[in-house]
Amino acid sequence: MNPESSKLYTYADYVQWDGRWELIDGKAYNMSPSPTWEHQFAVMELSFAFRSHFQNKNCYVAIAPFDVRLSESDDYTYAKHVVQPDISVICNRNNLTPNGCLDAPTLIVEVLSPSTALKVYLII
Repeated sequence: MNPESSKLYTYADYVQWDGRWELIDGKAYNMSPSPTWEHQFAVMELSFAFRSHFQNKNCYVAIAPFDVRLSESDDYTYAKHVVQPDISVICNRNNLTPNGCLDAPTLIVEVLSPSTALKVYLII
């Protein structure tokens, strides 16, 4: 399914779609094409460094694709924000679910490319 550009969506819609998407303020953003080799190299190097640093601190390091759901309420089924940061560090085990992370991770890293720079601006 391809979301309409003018409609607002929630996580309940998001889980029905094929491909990689993010939601920011309910608006769907397609995450293709795949990242460059340089992008993936940076993500792997950083994730290794974070994993080494956090290994004895009860924190978990996840790399994309990994859903982070942000909601204004306690009902994350209808979250208007679903993002997949390149790297997420989660130090609150209660935020982890089989489908990703509920609420903001302790730390996120987004390796910027021209296509992601605009989305980062929208989130801030």
